[in-house]
Amino acid sequence: MVVVIDILRATSSITTAIAHGVEAIKPVESLVECRQLMMDGHIGAAERGGKKVGGFEVGNSPFSYMNPEFEDKKIAMTTTNGTVTLKKSKGALQVLVGSFLNYSALLSYLERLPCDVLLHCAGWKGKVNMEDTLFAGAIIYGLKQMFEYNSDAPMMAANLYKQAKNNLKAAIEDSSHVSRLIKLGLEKDVDFCLKFDEYKVIPILKGEYITKLKLSDMLF
Repeated sequence: MVVVIDILRATSSITTAIAHGVEAIKPVESLVECRQLMMDGHIGAAERGGKKVGGFEVGNSPFSYMNPEFEDKKIAMTTTNGTVTLKKSKGALQVLVGSFLNYSALLSYLERLPCDVLLHCAGWKGKVNMEDTLFAGAIIYGLKQMFEYNSDAPMMAANLYKQAKNNLKAAIEDSSHVSRLIKLGLEKDVDFCLKFDEYKVIPILKGEYITKLKLSDMLF
């Protein structure tokens, strides 16, 4: 079982899209593939370096996916980090999408699973970042009575979250990606992505598409 984490902003945007009625999202790595899918009727979503790519309908802001015109539609999405991480996670027993926005729903599902859980943080271009580590720590902290650590890394993430949980924004305000997004005028995205439990949905990657986890998908 893998939970993909890209708090700022891919997994937060995916969770928002599914919660607002988008039928399915296909994560792709390249702009070329995303454009090809647009020609097949998908809504095109593309982001590089925090910015929306020209020629696509939306970028990577969760507010873009609250559009009622997207309900029951399919989206092709490519982002700097999150969609790459989703593609790398294929082949796991299940691949779920995690964010603060669906924290409790995800936690409730994970705590009942009869299998190991891997938290796959997207980070930034292969490097560790603060916000994804904090969310991983929040999950680990919430599951501390149900799972054992396989190394010190989960313990470190949980301790980091424990120290920061009363003011997540302050904990990440000097981090690299937050600084990048604020320079782009996207502070409201940062604030929204740090909200707990806006939604009860759990997105799941099934085959090539992300859809909403259903009762028939559950492993217990």
